[in-house]
Amino acid sequence: MKKYGRILVIGRRGQVGWELRRTLAPLGELFAFDYPDIDLTKPETLRPLVREIKPDLVVNAAAYTAVDKAEDEVETCRAINAGAPRVLAEEAAALGAGFVHYSTDYVYNGRKDGRWVESDTPDPLSVYGLTKLEGDQAIAATGVQHLIFRLQWVWGTRGANFVKTMLKLSREREELKVIDDQVGAPTYSRHIAEASALAVARWQDQSGIYHLANGGETSWHGFAQAIFEDDPKRSEQIVKSCLPIPTSAYPTKATRPLNSRMDQSKLDRDFGIRMPHWRDALKDSFEE
Repeated sequence: MKKYGRILVIGRRGQVGWELRRTLAPLGELFAFDYPDIDLTKPETLRPLVREIKPDLVVNAAAYTAVDKAEDEVETCRAINAGAPRVLAEEAAALGAGFVHYSTDYVYNGRKDGRWVESDTPDPLSVYGLTKLEGDQAIAATGVQHLIFRLQWVWGTRGANFVKTMLKLSREREELKVIDDQVGAPTYSRHIAEASALAVARWQDQSGIYHLANGGETSWHGFAQAIFEDDPKRSEQIVKSCLPIPTSAYPTKATRPLNSRMDQSKLDRDFGIRMPHWRDALKDSFEE
């Protein structure tokens, strides 16, 4: 198992960042930061922090993820999703450190029939997707040794996410309507962090993009139904029906990809990592 002297984690309070603090701790001395200690809207201010800590590994788990709000806050979104990763990657490269970053399925347009592979041409449909792609490209351009993990449909036991929203609504409404024509794999933040730590421990000299998501596939409607069924406090629910609706019936400011299914054979081939099925992950999260 590969060890690191110092590990810098950016985004310590996020769903993935919070889990990384636990999974990366055995690999090196951990230094974790988030707002208000750092200001990702001003990327250049990150340089002194990296130079002071002199990490052997930098892990950026921070991002601007308010997808619809991003359509109106383009420059703020770009600073956090593209500017900050570029600065962190430049500083990591100067130190000879490795760099780990998290991207998104939103870099794809969702129009492919099959599963997306890492070599597919990105075509983001939203400001969020565009700025995340710009971040991916900026990292690669620095020449730093890097792993970029493209995630999708992330949820966890902390923060705001789809699982928590559905659990709340199931106790407030008798009827719910959930989109059924967007397809992907709900992905548990704890499994992301565990897979990340395993990849980092096995990391040799490769750099590139990897798809990282729980196995299987479903729609948001299918995910919602599973949440209701697996809810350990199901007796508290008042919801009686969950109706499937098309994306067109729920207009949003930002366009979402319809097909987010991602092939993960590259992750398995290079690191020997196979992610658990999303339904098993959901059940695991309820047992925490």
